Amino acid sequence: MPDHPPLARFGDRLATGLLDVTNDPSALESEGFWAVCADFEGRLTCARFAETRTRPVPAPAPGRWRGPAVGDWTSSLDRAAYTAAVRRIREHIAAGEVYQANLCRVLSAPVAPGADVDALTALLARGNPAPYAGTIRLPGHGVEIATASPELFLRRDGRIVESGPIKGTGRTEADLLEKDYAENVMIVDLVRNDIGRVCATGTVTVPDLCAVEKHPGLVHLVSSVRGELRAGAGWPELLDAAFPPGSVTGAPKSSALRIIDALETAPRGPYCGGIGWVDADRGTGELAVGIRTFWADRAAGLLRFGTGAGITWGSDPEGEWRETELKASRLLAVASGAYEANGSGEALLT
Repeated sequence: MPDHPPLARFGDRLATGLLDVTNDPSALESEGFWAVCADFEGRLTCARFAETRTRPVPAPAPGRWRGPAVGDWTSSLDRAAYTAAVRRIREHIAAGEVYQANLCRVLSAPVAPGADVDALTALLARGNPAPYAGTIRLPGHGVEIATASPELFLRRDGRIVESGPIKGTGRTEADLLEKDYAENVMIVDLVRNDIGRVCATGTVTVPDLCAVEKHPGLVHLVSSVRGELRAGAGWPELLDAAFPPGSVTGAPKSSALRIIDALETAPRGPYCGGIGWVDADRGTGELAVGIRTFWADRAAGLLRFGTGAGITWGSDPEGEWRETELKASRLLAVASGAYEANGSGEALLT
């Protein structure tokens, strides 16, 4: 297997020269530049790098990425199982146990031993550009991630923190339903409460509510929630209050997590966790929600990718299945090596 040294890439910021790795969130308050991956199940990996510099994502190089064929992917929940789980969540809603729950499935396909996730990031940057795209490559620590996340989990600039929950997806703005807007408002309320646990009283605001954002092949409803950290609160307290992200769990979060655990048949791993960077020297950082994300499971010889949908009383089981397909289709084509965007955004077979 080729030697792929540790690195982290976030947009045009490249970090190299791995210094140390820890699972202690208090390290993010110390010094240095850190790449951060928090799995949905709670495993935290913080990697400090010696050097950061501005480098554009390289152009895809022939042969650097060997992805699975589109037909090689299998799902932890097939269509029948997924739609049955949607109906079960609606029963929980009818019983008053939960208002909304995010139901996900994990797709898996064989990955070549030498496949480099940073080469996949290069393909994603052209086939599915995203505001929080990046790579975390720590092969010696079981973390190899290529993400094209469109969603902000937590941004910090000094004492100011912000989250940008996404809820509501359609091919076009006309496809967005009343259910999508209601779901977004519900999750905004949850995120306000999460952030409010570590912010000074009266500082939590909602600068944007249900703004329509266009992304490759689809549109999302996006809101923003902002607050000022109270004295003594830092990354450990912020992660404890806000994790896992509300947009990929449900409301109330505790009930949604219990239902997710009962219905989903595979761990989410980095999918739906937090992926990004922290500059402890400057007191800044940006973690994305780990959606539109691939990760290599070397022990199993598999590349994995997650997709899901938020389920409410207004959900149609088949419609929710189609939403998971919509979110996955373009990215799976990119990972297969069969899709790349040219300058006009058209599909090119490679």
